[in-house]
Amino acid sequence: MRSTLARGTLAVTSMVAIAFLVPLALLAGQIAHDRALADARQQATSMIAALAVTEERAVLARAVASTRAGGGERLSLHLPGEAPIGTTRGAISDIRLVESRGHPLVASAPDGLVYLQPTALAPGRTAVIEVWVPSDELRRGVTTARLAIAGLAAVLVIASIALADRLGAQVVSAARELSRAARRLGAHDLSVRVRPAGPTELVEAGRAFNLMADRVVSLVDAERERAADLSHRLRTPLTALRLDADSLPAGELTDRVRESIDALEREVDAIIVSARDSLDARSGALTDLVDVLADRLAFWAVPAEHQGRAWEVGGGTEPVWIPVPRSDVIGAVDSLLGNVFRHTPSGTPFRISVTERELVVEDGGSGIADLPSAVRRGVSGADSTGLGLDIVRRVAGEAGGALHIGRSELLGGARAVMSYLGSRRPSR
Repeated sequence: MRSTLARGTLAVTSMVAIAFLVPLALLAGQIAHDRALADARQQATSMIAALAVTEERAVLARAVASTRAGGGERLSLHLPGEAPIGTTRGAISDIRLVESRGHPLVASAPDGLVYLQPTALAPGRTAVIEVWVPSDELRRGVTTARLAIAGLAAVLVIASIALADRLGAQVVSAARELSRAARRLGAHDLSVRVRPAGPTELVEAGRAFNLMADRVVSLVDAERERAADLSHRLRTPLTALRLDADSLPAGELTDRVRESIDALEREVDAIIVSARDSLDARSGALTDLVDVLADRLAFWAVPAEHQGRAWEVGGGTEPVWIPVPRSDVIGAVDSLLGNVFRHTPSGTPFRISVTERELVVEDGGSGIADLPSAVRRGVSGADSTGLGLDIVRRVAGEAGGALHIGRSELLGGARAVMSYLGSRRPSR
């Protein structure tokens, strides 16, 4: 954009400069021409005074020689019936024409012009004063003036281009900042704002962008509050379930049911707290994936034992920090492990491995028949909500990675890989 503005300014200012430069250059030549002829008239006028005093040839010769033009052999005096005094360059026909008509004349001469000035000596007698103006005198100072005009035009063009580039830089800088902010907003960074700058239109666009971003944040926060309200409604059936559990006879099964109800209640509380977190609170969050995985495996180990599932964990000896809130990481891990329990029969083994770049969950079941539909939100081939793998995909995207599903070469069943941009140490 800056180059376009610069080229446009160059074209416009160049045309304007040329429109003024050509007439000024011609005018400079005309001024030099007129100045040289005016000087010639002045030299001729000085001889008129001498002719008014005397017609003696010797006196007139000294008068001719005393003038600047005469000293340079550019002035001559033509007396009627006598030889010229001084050096003459004018044509005889032009001299006779001036003598007969009595009017000054500018005529061509070798290497310049001659100015012929008549003056009456007596009735019927007219002298002609001839001043030769060389070509160099006619062009004296013209080249310098034209170079100065051209230099001034070049300076004006360069200055206008520099000014246009400076103004264009402000416009481009403001437009680029707005573009970067729009891309970041499109990449789910709802905390981004711009500093309105540049022309009035871009300032208004920047303010409108900030208002839009604020509105988006308020809408998202409102939806999260709504999700928290909906999650709170789960407390009613949980309360009824706890009352039913209290009416069961004492025993291991009853204790396990109560523990499950307690765990479910804790999960509902965690969902409500997470749903009410504002976007500002969520920005910059860091979570240790290894710690979350250890916590969730402690929960899933109980149903795995009851169903006779063999399982193992690979890696996870050091913390792995990913830029996602803890509640979201818990949701992703639970979705991956929950799919194993929901979609494979009891006794099916599974394996979890975690590295600095990916979390892998694979099982020994029958695998996923329709891989493209498995990650499509709301689509399920096993009578479920179809949200589990989509939750994992969203969390992986927030962490700078992706979700890949396929078949496990080790166990023969499904294999889900959640990649991310992790690190061994939390960012500061």
